[in-house]
Amino acid sequence: MTPIQLDPLYEAKKHEEEIYSLWLSQAAFHSEPNPDRTPFVVMMPPPNITGYLHMGHALQCTLQDIAIRYKRMKGFEALWLPGMDHAGIATQAVVERQIKEQGLTKEGLGRDEFVRRIWEWKEKYGGIILSQLKKLGVSADWDRLRFTLDEPYERAVKTAFVHYYEKGLLYKGQRITNWCPHCHTAISDIEVMYANEKGHLWYVRYPFADGSGSVTIATTRPETILADAAVAVNPTDPRYTDIVGKEVIVPVANRTIPVIADEAVLLDFGTGALKITPGHDPTDFEVGRRHDLPSMAVIGLDGLMNENALHYSGMSVVEAREKIVAEIDALGLLEKVDDYEHSVGHCSRCASTIEPIVTDQWYLRMKDLAARALKAERDGKVEILPVKWRKVYESWLENINDWCVSRQLWWGHRIPVYHCEDCGEVIASVDTPHVCPKCGSSHITQESDVLDTWFSSALWPFATLGWPEQTASLTYYYPTSLLITGYDIIFFWVARMVMSGLEFMDDVPFHTVFITGLVRDEQGRKISKSLKNQVDPLDLISTYGTDALRFTMASLSTYGGQDILPSDQKLLSSRNFINKLWNATRFVVANVDVKETLAGPRLSDDQFGLFDRWILTRLADATRDVTAKMDVYDFGEASHRLYEFVWGDFCDWYIELAKIPLRDEARAPATRWVLAYVLENTMRLLHPFVPFVTETITQQLYGGDHLMATTAYPEADGMTTYDKNATQADFLIGFIKAVRNLKAVFHLPPTEKQSVVAVGAESDIAAIMANAEAVKFVGRFADIGTELDSTQRYIKGAYGTMQVMILAKSDFDYEGELKVLAGKLELLHADTTKLEARLGNQDFLARAPAEVVDKDTQKLEDLKAEEQLIATFLQGQG
Repeated sequence: MTPIQLDPLYEAKKHEEEIYSLWLSQAAFHSEPNPDRTPFVVMMPPPNITGYLHMGHALQCTLQDIAIRYKRMKGFEALWLPGMDHAGIATQAVVERQIKEQGLTKEGLGRDEFVRRIWEWKEKYGGIILSQLKKLGVSADWDRLRFTLDEPYERAVKTAFVHYYEKGLLYKGQRITNWCPHCHTAISDIEVMYANEKGHLWYVRYPFADGSGSVTIATTRPETILADAAVAVNPTDPRYTDIVGKEVIVPVANRTIPVIADEAVLLDFGTGALKITPGHDPTDFEVGRRHDLPSMAVIGLDGLMNENALHYSGMSVVEAREKIVAEIDALGLLEKVDDYEHSVGHCSRCASTIEPIVTDQWYLRMKDLAARALKAERDGKVEILPVKWRKVYESWLENINDWCVSRQLWWGHRIPVYHCEDCGEVIASVDTPHVCPKCGSSHITQESDVLDTWFSSALWPFATLGWPEQTASLTYYYPTSLLITGYDIIFFWVARMVMSGLEFMDDVPFHTVFITGLVRDEQGRKISKSLKNQVDPLDLISTYGTDALRFTMASLSTYGGQDILPSDQKLLSSRNFINKLWNATRFVVANVDVKETLAGPRLSDDQFGLFDRWILTRLADATRDVTAKMDVYDFGEASHRLYEFVWGDFCDWYIELAKIPLRDEARAPATRWVLAYVLENTMRLLHPFVPFVTETITQQLYGGDHLMATTAYPEADGMTTYDKNATQADFLIGFIKAVRNLKAVFHLPPTEKQSVVAVGAESDIAAIMANAEAVKFVGRFADIGTELDSTQRYIKGAYGTMQVMILAKSDFDYEGELKVLAGKLELLHADTTKLEARLGNQDFLARAPAEVVDKDTQKLEDLKAEEQLIATFLQGQG
């Protein structure tokens, strides 16, 4: 044969772009409805068109890709549908900044021109992340790429809105809203991020209008005193029973308001008496509705004090607060000020402080939709993994509020509601009406607001397949199979997709939701711009290769959904694993024509040697284990099992053991076949995790007519196992390890050959001597004896019931070394006990950075391993 020449090292940069182009040219990822196959469908969470690849994408897209490649190889009609989200607030902000640099404003341009410029920006810059996803090896069906503002998708969104409207689930009304003064739009409750901030609690006296004294309230927002509509106390509070119904004078504003009783007042907050400001607090708004109180706003939509704020008009909230407090103090009405830490809402988009303000918005009634989504999960129609996230999903649906779906933006799905200027008729329509259906007038105007981006993305699993048309793709691929996403958007997206799927398709949108942890830095901190700890996955790909990044992300994933802490050390370990696989392949192809060998008949059992049968058994076991883990999406454990088999069983043991029979023409054919067979199946097992290196190797072995991406996944049931032979081989490998451990205890050079003596049961000794050639070669033994020489000195150990000894040099101080080891064992035990106590201390775990805990945990494992090694050795001395 003419050996295939592989480069000495696997160079990821050299192969990855070429391999991805090959996949695309062969339409390896394309899917069409196929009645002869079972569909397996994953909908890619659509990244924002303004987005760039970050570590969260690297994690979730890697796991999705592993799942879809696995199912594709298992014979499913696998569809991974990609797309992009128009990202209303984020995209509009980007273009606003761009035109601001040109001295322009969106108002100056007008809506049509501004939106045109956004589309222009989208075509030029939007979707950079898609090309970055390809660098990650994403095997999505790019022919089916969808965008949430494409014309068909836009029609689906309008259809959904009109359906809700006609069903009476959509309404417009004045309600307290989470308003972002920076983004100039309302946002929903779940788009508000809360953070504790240090502030103050001001205690202010409100004089009774009849001059009989005052009542003291406590507030964190004295700037809203100007908008107070009442003072409220709890009806069960005996301190204030006599003042309910009286009137008090609002400080600074100098107007009277009533004292009311309401159960919303907490007895243990402040003085137990609260100012009620319906125009600037969600709880106060509801209190105001119950008591028919007026609602006034003193903070405008720009975040500044408005015309109702008297002489504070035009000031910032902070400036007005300082001046109002000073004026209250000058009036003698400021009782005291306490330091106070409280939770403050911030916009999840821009981090600006949210202002609760009453505005006119569109709302979707959620109670009935949520009840159905809750029942679907509890009935098992939607399985959420890990199970701990089910309670989070259920709790939100049980306590859901109506959803504010309108946004004061120009970029997005404009609300399909029209108003007749002549008769006032309100028209909700998918198609733009040209005349009023009631009076025939052509004076029709459309609502200016757009829909919340999450409203459109809630339709993603079926709108991408052609809904509201009943397309062949929709019939075949819906409901989808698996959703993989982070726990931070269970509310934003997951629950809303379930509600939408049940409402419009009368079926759940997916059967399984796999919730991942979030990616954090090595110290366990959340990745954020403010901490400057962001890592660009493309930089990691450039340094370590895509497969190393993918294997790292997979191996760090847990079935419990813990957060991910990648590190350079872990990435380097994965790259070493890729190189180990590459070097193993170089050995195989230097000795075997894989394609020709596997094209021939399978050899008979009697042609296989002991270690041939052992590795075939280990391959079958690994295939069975990995398949079981992959079937339940336990990607972390699957990757660990693959690492164990490839690095340990195949590379460290079988390839070394194979070097002996390869020199023997009688035994070589069987070993060549086994090498080819194991390598081929190893490539298939690994492909979903490390697609580039496995495809590169496959192309080297077979050429373009054989594509690993579309080949079949190994089936354990079709593999032969040899339990008896595997057990005997494991015994021999364990014997070699026992000798290696003895050498390690005394720091003997690993490559130095020693004479070894084994004393034990006759059957054990017979097995060793029958395979002495292989044992000596792999163990690097000078020779193997079965009897002790009383004139010689030995280093003694144990392996099961067997004594294992290494012939020591004449000047070796055996007794002295034993004393040194005994002393070292005591020190190791003391160190491990101290570390175990530290890691068992909950206070330490709560305070220490994750990096410190991680290092201590690794150190403890290393110390325990050394302690066990020495302890085992000392127990074997006699």
